[in-house]
Amino acid sequence: MSIEFAYLGVEVNDLDGLAAVLGGVAGLVPGESHDGMSTWRNDDRVQRILVTKGPADDATVIGFEVPSSEDAAAVAERVATLGYDVSEAGAAECAARRVDGMWKTVAPWGTSVEIVHGLAVTSSDEPFRSELVPGGFKTDGVGFGHCVFMVADAEAADRFVVGGLGMRQTDWIELTLAPGVALAGRFYHCNPRHHTLALIAPPGPPPDKKMHHVMFETVDRDDVGAAFDRAFAAGHPIPNGLGKHDNDKMFSFYTMTPAGFQVEVGHGAREVGDDWNENRAYDSISQWGHQPVTRPPVSEGAPS
Repeated sequence: MSIEFAYLGVEVNDLDGLAAVLGGVAGLVPGESHDGMSTWRNDDRVQRILVTKGPADDATVIGFEVPSSEDAAAVAERVATLGYDVSEAGAAECAARRVDGMWKTVAPWGTSVEIVHGLAVTSSDEPFRSELVPGGFKTDGVGFGHCVFMVADAEAADRFVVGGLGMRQTDWIELTLAPGVALAGRFYHCNPRHHTLALIAPPGPPPDKKMHHVMFETVDRDDVGAAFDRAFAAGHPIPNGLGKHDNDKMFSFYTMTPAGFQVEVGHGAREVGDDWNENRAYDSISQWGHQPVTRPPVSEGAPS
């Protein structure tokens, strides 16, 4: 059964600041506004990012789409068997999510998870088009992108994702930050995308912010460079400049949102097939690049 990343819900205090990154940098386009939410799209689905105003400055819900109501019920049953509370959504909740059906639970890292089927598409006279990303985004059959969460209990999170949601581990990373201080991350696939979900277990106390970043993959490599130029010109913080990841080979960069989570814009990640046999450890995040980018100081008298 294929699973796709359907949508992501975030609650942020600075709506305009987030819009400047999602729309002005990444090139998403506004969707409908309803039920106190503004939404964003990167393909023909009616909504992919659901934004509400509030103090959390974090992800609040993540939706995964399966092909049918029977598939959704099967996933819900697996999650319930692991001991999680699972409930079926009513008609009003499904209408707000623009889906035919939905089951709800909460992941061990604290984010609401919704298993849905039948996410609505826009009408034929409203095709997706982004002026800033003319090549469009890679979403067909793989969902709208990927998401990375910080977790305190990596083993519980892994059981939920693999045993409950039905994803499979693609590979993992182990980084030594300092003597005796390690960071571990696991990457999971549920369709040809190298990873739809990744879970990072940082050292120390549980992280305050659950979501590290959300990624949008462009069809055209040049659209990544153009997005980087927009982020740099607008003065958005760029914690990781252009680079290439080691495990999925994604060419990308990251920019920071005012909410404190990051947006990655990338291209060209390799895909996972039924014959995938590279579930192995990596000891570096990137083959090259992904260094922090700082704007040079403006000399006195120089044009700004």
